[in-house]
Amino acid sequence: MPDASDPLPPTRWALGGARNAGYGDRFAQLLDAGEDIVGEARLADAMVPRGARILDAGSGMGRIGAWLQDRGHHVVAAEPDPVLVTQSRDLWPDLAVLPLEILALTDAALTAADAPTSYDLVVCVGNVLTFVADGTEVAVLTRLRDLLAPGGRILAGFHLVGGPATARAYDPDDFVADVTAAGLRVDHRFGGYDLRPVDDQYAVWLLSRG
Repeated sequence: MPDASDPLPPTRWALGGARNAGYGDRFAQLLDAGEDIVGEARLADAMVPRGARILDAGSGMGRIGAWLQDRGHHVVAAEPDPVLVTQSRDLWPDLAVLPLEILALTDAALTAADAPTSYDLVVCVGNVLTFVADGTEVAVLTRLRDLLAPGGRILAGFHLVGGPATARAYDPDDFVADVTAAGLRVDHRFGGYDLRPVDDQYAVWLLSRG
């Protein structure tokens, strides 16, 4: 983990700047059209009992966290992009959104926001892990591990090919090595949030403490 007194390095998302424009608008258009944009949330809901504490790390425009909150879970969303934070708060004003990236989700910061410091499930989907700052992948995974309650798990997912232009290409073997270095283990891997078989296009991971 970086020292708390040092500024955090810029994430790949932040460095993408204007190239990230349109992400929130695209999902808003899909929402308006009645498209299914919560497949990740349905899987997350199936992983925990009702009323679970869930952290939506990299919550974007709020589509996953809001759906889970509506199902009775205690959700904390964290999103550092101010444009997406504003969009999330406009769409779902009842969803608490912390304007923080993962490495800034310290116990002190969470406590100051009256948020839990441990979670039954951490949701980190939508390519979030391919947008963290270069060289911080293990630190990010370690922080997510430390936020798990006993028996807690992480649901993560990202493109293996064809992902956003500003994101890292995260080879599955490299990811598994980083997971292990962070004191986590891979419990399952799938090709999508519908639990289809592993493929070379997309990876969905269920992680827990090693």
